[in-house]
Amino acid sequence: MASEATRRTAVLGLFRSAEATADGVDALRAVGFRDRDLDVLTDSPFPEGAFGERPVHHRLYVFPLMGAACGFAVGVLITVGTQMSFPLVTGGKPILSIPPMINVLYEGTMLGALIFTVLGVIFESRLPRRLDRGYDPRILRDGLIGLEVKAAGDQVDVARGLLRQAGAVDVVGAGTEARGER
Repeated sequence: MASEATRRTAVLGLFRSAEATADGVDALRAVGFRDRDLDVLTDSPFPEGAFGERPVHHRLYVFPLMGAACGFAVGVLITVGTQMSFPLVTGGKPILSIPPMINVLYEGTMLGALIFTVLGVIFESRLPRRLDRGYDPRILRDGLIGLEVKAAGDQVDVARGLLRQAGAVDVVGAGTEARGER
């Protein structure tokens, strides 16, 4: 069982503007919150870095390459295995012939690349997300911008105070329902 100091709680600050949200991100970073503790939730797309967050490094390009290599290998195994298992010598032609194998190798390579790309997108998107994630329907309904902070123990009150100082319209999560501040 996790101790109280290591249990992390989601605190969600709701902002009306991107500038105020960026100020909140800067204020939280200044007191020691890491980038992985912060998450911005919006109802519309914003360009990367609009809230002062650092670019996310991904490895999505590796998945199609690995998928293509696996698909090519499976294609070779299928074509060579089939031709060696059922050796039909037709008119003195070689049993392993490259031109008929090209279509199967191409299709296997593309299928492997596509399947691994879909899996890579799911993996890099960190899906499925955890269920205890902070969310408020006003993000979608009213167009507010949410800044979620994962805080532990004594950091919860610090995070709530900094979100309010940065101009949050409302701060939800981390026991706000019990305190009646909703």
